[in-house]
Amino acid sequence: MQRLRSSGHRAFAPTLTGLADRSHLFGSDIGLDTHIADVVSTVRWEEMDGIVLCGHSYGGMVISGAAEQLEGKLAGIAFIDAFFPLDGQSCSDLSGRVVARDAAIPPPPAESFGIADADECARVARLMTPHPSNTVSDKIALSGARERVAKKAYIVAGNRERSYFQKPYETLSQDPAWQTFALPTGHHPMLDAPDALVDVLKGQFASA
Repeated sequence: MQRLRSSGHRAFAPTLTGLADRSHLFGSDIGLDTHIADVVSTVRWEEMDGIVLCGHSYGGMVISGAAEQLEGKLAGIAFIDAFFPLDGQSCSDLSGRVVARDAAIPPPPAESFGIADADECARVARLMTPHPSNTVSDKIALSGARERVAKKAYIVAGNRERSYFQKPYETLSQDPAWQTFALPTGHHPMLDAPDALVDVLKGQFASA
């Protein structure tokens, strides 16, 4: 985030309801639409326009939904080792993981993300919080707003093999409307190779 700001960009990383520093708001009523609203509200209250939406992992679901409500304000959209849903799909559909509704999904072991630096991995382990299961099982409604964004990128973490991230990368690599990139990192390129990730984003969206 600081790397983008030091380059003169306005950069925001809104915390989704029920997670991290908003974990005190955790509740069974939190769904995918709640998290989409978190992002949409940030854009509107900060009076942003011509923005680039970036989503990592589950965040791919969120920015896909947010694009539906922010069409006209988006100059670009970037998926960073992220879920890429089609209309009517859920995160659970894409991952193959069945979860109970109205439950808390415990965080996975930080080691599973392939974070290169041991201290950084330990920090991630300390800061992870349970995830509201409804956000994973809720199906998304998409009309194609995401595809109508002018500049689009999919960035895959090349050091991990997850079919639900590799598949959209391979599919979108064949679509001339998308730019695709592979970074030699674990699931968190923003931790393993932040400069490389920022270079990709700045290179792809410099004029956005």
